[in-house]
Amino acid sequence: MMFLLFPLLGVVAGILAGLLGIGGGLVLVAALAWLLPLFGVPQDAAMHAALASSLASIVLTAASSARAHARLGSVLWPTVAWMVPGLLLGAWLGSGLAVALDDGVLRWIVAVYCLVAAWQIGFGRTRAPADGTEVTAPRGWPMSLAGGGIGALSAVVGIGGGSMTVPLLVWRGVKPVRAVGTSSACGVAIGLSSALGYAMHAPAGALPAHAIGYVYLPAAIGVAVASVLSAPWGTRLAHRLSGEALRKVFALFLLLVGLTVPWSG
Repeated sequence: MMFLLFPLLGVVAGILAGLLGIGGGLVLVAALAWLLPLFGVPQDAAMHAALASSLASIVLTAASSARAHARLGSVLWPTVAWMVPGLLLGAWLGSGLAVALDDGVLRWIVAVYCLVAAWQIGFGRTRAPADGTEVTAPRGWPMSLAGGGIGALSAVVGIGGGSMTVPLLVWRGVKPVRAVGTSSACGVAIGLSSALGYAMHAPAGALPAHAIGYVYLPAAIGVAVASVLSAPWGTRLAHRLSGEALRKVFALFLLLVGLTVPWSG
Protein backbone atom coordinates (compact mmCIF):
# COMPACT_ATOMS: atom_id res chain seq x y z
CA MET A 1 0.00 0.00 0.00
CA MET A 2 2.75 2.47 0.84
CA PHE A 3 4.21 2.14 -2.67
CA LEU A 4 0.85 3.32 -4.05
CA LEU A 5 -0.55 5.73 -1.47
CA PHE A 6 2.49 7.89 -0.78
CA PRO A 7 3.30 8.56 -4.48
CA LEU A 8 -0.38 9.40 -5.11
CA LEU A 9 -0.20 11.93 -2.29
CA GLY A 10 2.97 13.23 -3.92
CA VAL A 11 1.18 13.92 -7.19
CA VAL A 12 -1.45 15.97 -5.35
CA ALA A 13 1.23 17.78 -3.34
CA GLY A 14 3.23 18.63 -6.45
CA ILE A 15 0.26 20.07 -8.31
CA LEU A 16 -0.69 22.16 -5.27
CA ALA A 17 2.92 23.32 -4.90
CA GLY A 18 3.00 24.67 -8.42
CA LEU A 19 -0.53 26.06 -8.31
CA LEU A 20 -0.59 27.61 -4.83
CA GLY A 21 3.04 27.80 -3.72
CA ILE A 22 2.40 25.76 -0.56
CA GLY A 23 4.20 22.51 -1.30
CA GLY A 24 0.96 20.68 -0.64
CA GLY A 25 1.91 20.66 3.03
CA LEU A 26 -1.52 21.20 4.50
CA VAL A 27 -3.21 18.41 2.58
CA LEU A 28 -0.23 16.15 3.25
CA VAL A 29 -0.44 16.71 6.99
CA ALA A 30 -4.14 15.87 7.05
CA ALA A 31 -3.71 12.77 4.87
CA LEU A 32 -0.63 11.45 6.65
CA ALA A 33 -2.23 11.88 10.07
CA TRP A 34 -4.89 9.42 8.84
CA LEU A 35 -2.53 7.01 7.09
CA LEU A 36 0.62 6.67 9.19
CA PRO A 37 -0.98 4.61 12.02
CA LEU A 38 -1.78 2.01 9.33
CA PHE A 39 1.97 1.54 8.83
CA GLY A 40 2.92 1.05 12.46
CA VAL A 41 3.32 4.66 13.60
CA PRO A 42 1.91 5.02 17.15
CA GLN A 43 -1.31 7.05 17.26
CA ASP A 44 0.11 9.48 19.82
CA ALA A 45 3.05 10.22 17.49
CA ALA A 46 1.05 10.30 14.23
CA MET A 47 0.62 14.08 14.06
CA HIS A 48 4.29 14.75 14.82
CA ALA A 49 5.32 12.21 12.17
CA ALA A 50 2.85 13.69 9.66
CA LEU A 51 4.26 17.18 10.19
CA ALA A 52 7.89 16.04 9.98
CA SER A 53 7.38 13.82 6.92
CA SER A 54 5.42 16.53 5.13
CA LEU A 55 8.15 19.08 5.73
CA ALA A 56 10.89 16.69 4.59
CA SER A 57 9.06 16.01 1.33
CA ILE A 58 8.47 19.73 0.79
CA VAL A 59 12.21 20.30 0.22
CA LEU A 60 12.11 18.59 -3.19
CA THR A 61 8.51 19.58 -3.95
CA ALA A 62 9.16 23.27 -3.38
CA ALA A 63 12.47 23.11 -5.25
CA SER A 64 10.74 21.62 -8.30
CA SER A 65 7.98 24.21 -8.15
CA ALA A 66 10.45 27.08 -7.69
CA ARG A 67 12.52 25.89 -10.64
CA ALA A 68 9.45 25.80 -12.87
CA HIS A 69 8.34 29.27 -11.72
CA ALA A 70 11.86 30.67 -12.14
CA ARG A 71 11.88 29.57 -15.77
CA LEU A 72 8.74 31.69 -16.24
CA GLY A 73 10.25 34.65 -14.41
CA SER A 74 7.93 34.57 -11.39
CA VAL A 75 10.42 34.25 -8.51
CA LEU A 76 11.47 37.49 -6.78
CA TRP A 77 14.99 36.44 -5.77
CA PRO A 78 15.84 39.66 -3.83
CA THR A 79 12.83 39.00 -1.60
CA VAL A 80 13.87 35.35 -1.13
CA ALA A 81 17.39 36.42 -0.12
CA TRP A 82 16.07 38.77 2.58
CA MET A 83 13.63 36.21 3.96
CA VAL A 84 15.83 33.09 4.06
CA PRO A 85 17.84 33.90 7.25
CA GLY A 86 14.64 34.38 9.23
CA LEU A 87 13.02 31.34 7.65
CA LEU A 88 15.90 29.05 8.63
CA LEU A 89 16.06 30.23 12.23
CA GLY A 90 12.31 30.32 12.74
CA ALA A 91 11.77 26.84 11.27
CA TRP A 92 14.43 25.33 13.53
CA LEU A 93 12.93 26.89 16.65
CA GLY A 94 9.37 26.05 15.59
CA SER A 95 10.16 22.37 15.12
CA GLY A 96 11.59 22.24 18.65
CA LEU A 97 8.37 23.75 20.02
CA ALA A 98 6.16 21.35 18.03
CA VAL A 99 7.99 18.30 19.38
CA ALA A 100 7.07 19.41 22.90
CA LEU A 101 3.36 19.85 22.13
CA ASP A 102 0.63 17.21 22.49
CA ASP A 103 -0.79 15.55 19.35
CA GLY A 104 -4.29 16.94 19.93
CA VAL A 105 -2.99 20.47 20.50
CA LEU A 106 -1.10 20.33 17.21
CA ARG A 107 -4.24 19.27 15.33
CA TRP A 108 -6.22 22.26 16.58
CA ILE A 109 -3.36 24.67 15.89
CA VAL A 110 -3.27 23.45 12.29
CA ALA A 111 -7.06 23.73 11.94
CA VAL A 112 -7.33 27.26 13.36
CA TYR A 113 -4.37 28.39 11.29
CA CYS A 114 -5.98 27.11 8.07
CA LEU A 115 -9.25 28.94 8.75
CA VAL A 116 -7.51 32.23 9.56
CA ALA A 117 -5.33 31.96 6.45
CA ALA A 118 -8.38 31.18 4.30
CA TRP A 119 -10.08 34.37 5.49
CA GLN A 120 -6.94 36.44 4.93
CA ILE A 121 -6.27 35.30 1.38
CA GLY A 122 -9.95 35.43 0.44
CA PHE A 123 -10.89 38.78 1.96
CA GLY A 124 -7.65 40.51 2.99
CA ARG A 125 -6.59 43.79 1.47
CA THR A 126 -3.74 44.30 -0.99
CA ARG A 127 -1.33 47.12 -1.75
CA ALA A 128 -1.27 46.31 -5.45
CA PRO A 129 -1.29 49.45 -7.63
CA ALA A 130 -4.74 50.26 -9.01
CA ASP A 131 -3.39 50.42 -12.57
CA GLY A 132 -2.07 46.83 -12.38
CA THR A 133 1.61 47.75 -12.66
CA GLU A 134 4.32 45.66 -10.98
CA VAL A 135 5.75 46.68 -7.61
CA THR A 136 9.42 46.51 -6.63
CA ALA A 137 10.40 43.22 -4.99
CA PRO A 138 9.93 43.66 -1.20
CA ARG A 139 13.29 43.94 0.60
CA GLY A 140 14.77 44.81 3.96
CA TRP A 141 14.87 43.65 7.57
CA PRO A 142 11.07 43.64 7.94
CA MET A 143 11.03 40.80 5.40
CA SER A 144 13.69 38.93 7.42
CA LEU A 145 11.64 39.34 10.59
CA ALA A 146 8.53 38.19 8.76
CA GLY A 147 10.54 35.17 7.59
CA GLY A 148 11.28 34.26 11.20
CA GLY A 149 7.61 34.19 12.12
CA ILE A 150 6.64 32.36 8.93
CA GLY A 151 9.36 29.75 9.45
CA ALA A 152 8.37 29.09 13.06
CA LEU A 153 4.64 28.72 12.41
CA SER A 154 5.27 26.68 9.25
CA ALA A 155 7.29 24.16 11.27
CA VAL A 156 4.47 23.85 13.81
CA VAL A 157 1.76 23.25 11.19
CA GLY A 158 3.89 21.26 8.71
CA ILE A 159 3.83 23.48 5.64
CA GLY A 160 6.16 25.26 3.26
CA GLY A 161 4.88 28.66 4.39
CA GLY A 162 2.93 29.54 1.27
CA SER A 163 -0.30 30.29 3.08
CA MET A 164 1.57 33.06 4.93
CA THR A 165 4.16 34.13 2.35
CA VAL A 166 1.63 34.43 -0.48
CA PRO A 167 -0.83 36.66 1.45
CA LEU A 168 2.07 38.78 2.77
CA LEU A 169 3.46 39.38 -0.70
CA VAL A 170 0.03 40.00 -2.24
CA TRP A 171 -0.63 42.53 0.55
CA ARG A 172 2.67 44.21 -0.39
CA GLY A 173 1.40 44.54 -3.95
CA VAL A 174 3.08 41.55 -5.61
CA LYS A 175 1.03 39.84 -8.33
CA PRO A 176 -0.39 36.50 -7.10
CA VAL A 177 1.51 34.35 -9.59
CA ARG A 178 4.83 35.98 -8.57
CA ALA A 179 3.89 35.59 -4.91
CA VAL A 180 3.34 31.86 -5.51
CA GLY A 181 6.70 31.48 -7.27
CA THR A 182 8.57 33.38 -4.57
CA SER A 183 6.82 31.36 -1.87
CA SER A 184 7.94 28.13 -3.49
CA ALA A 185 11.58 29.20 -3.29
CA CYS A 186 11.14 30.16 0.38
CA GLY A 187 9.59 26.75 1.05
CA VAL A 188 12.91 25.02 0.33
CA ALA A 189 14.56 26.79 3.29
CA ILE A 190 11.62 26.08 5.58
CA GLY A 191 11.51 22.39 4.66
CA LEU A 192 15.24 21.86 5.17
CA SER A 193 15.50 23.56 8.55
CA SER A 194 12.29 22.23 10.08
CA ALA A 195 12.77 18.63 8.87
CA LEU A 196 16.24 18.62 10.44
CA GLY A 197 14.69 20.01 13.60
CA TYR A 198 12.06 17.26 13.78
CA ALA A 199 14.76 14.66 13.19
CA MET A 200 17.11 15.98 15.87
CA HIS A 201 14.63 17.22 18.49
CA ALA A 202 12.66 13.95 18.57
CA PRO A 203 13.13 11.64 21.58
CA ALA A 204 15.05 8.41 21.03
CA GLY A 205 12.89 5.72 19.43
CA ALA A 206 10.09 8.17 18.62
CA LEU A 207 9.00 5.97 15.68
CA PRO A 208 9.45 2.19 15.55
CA ALA A 209 11.19 1.75 12.20
CA HIS A 210 12.10 3.35 8.85
CA ALA A 211 12.44 6.78 10.44
CA ILE A 212 14.93 9.45 11.42
CA GLY A 213 13.47 11.10 14.49
CA TYR A 214 9.89 11.94 13.54
CA VAL A 215 10.57 11.82 9.77
CA TYR A 216 8.95 8.63 8.41
CA LEU A 217 11.18 7.93 5.42
CA PRO A 218 8.81 5.87 3.18
CA ALA A 219 6.27 8.70 3.30
CA ALA A 220 8.78 11.52 2.86
CA ILE A 221 10.59 9.85 -0.06
CA GLY A 222 7.48 8.50 -1.80
CA VAL A 223 5.73 11.86 -1.68
CA ALA A 224 8.83 13.82 -2.69
CA VAL A 225 9.69 11.79 -5.79
CA ALA A 226 6.15 11.92 -7.20
CA SER A 227 5.68 15.58 -6.35
CA VAL A 228 8.82 16.62 -8.21
CA LEU A 229 7.33 15.16 -11.39
CA SER A 230 3.91 16.76 -10.94
CA ALA A 231 4.84 20.26 -9.68
CA PRO A 232 5.35 21.71 -13.21
CA TRP A 233 1.72 20.84 -14.04
CA GLY A 234 0.51 23.05 -11.23
CA THR A 235 2.91 25.80 -12.26
CA ARG A 236 1.52 25.91 -15.79
CA LEU A 237 -2.02 26.00 -14.42
CA ALA A 238 -1.13 28.89 -12.09
CA HIS A 239 0.06 30.97 -15.05
CA ARG A 240 -3.24 30.37 -16.86
CA LEU A 241 -5.49 31.50 -14.00
CA SER A 242 -6.29 35.12 -13.22
CA GLY A 243 -5.00 36.57 -9.95
CA GLU A 244 -8.50 36.69 -8.47
CA ALA A 245 -9.24 33.10 -9.44
CA LEU A 246 -5.97 31.98 -7.84
CA ARG A 247 -6.91 33.76 -4.60
CA LYS A 248 -10.31 32.04 -4.51
CA VAL A 249 -8.86 28.57 -5.16
CA PHE A 250 -6.30 29.12 -2.40
CA ALA A 251 -8.92 30.30 0.13
CA LEU A 252 -11.31 27.40 -0.60
CA PHE A 253 -8.52 24.85 -0.27
CA LEU A 254 -7.46 26.19 3.12
CA LEU A 255 -11.06 26.24 4.36
CA LEU A 256 -11.62 22.58 3.49
CA VAL A 257 -8.40 21.44 5.15
CA GLY A 258 -9.09 23.48 8.29
CA LEU A 259 -12.49 21.83 8.72
CA THR A 260 -11.10 18.28 8.43
CA VAL A 261 -7.77 18.25 10.30
CA PRO A 262 -9.14 18.07 13.91
CA TRP A 263 -10.90 14.80 13.11
CA SER A 264 -8.03 13.18 11.18
CA GLY A 265 -6.91 11.09 14.13
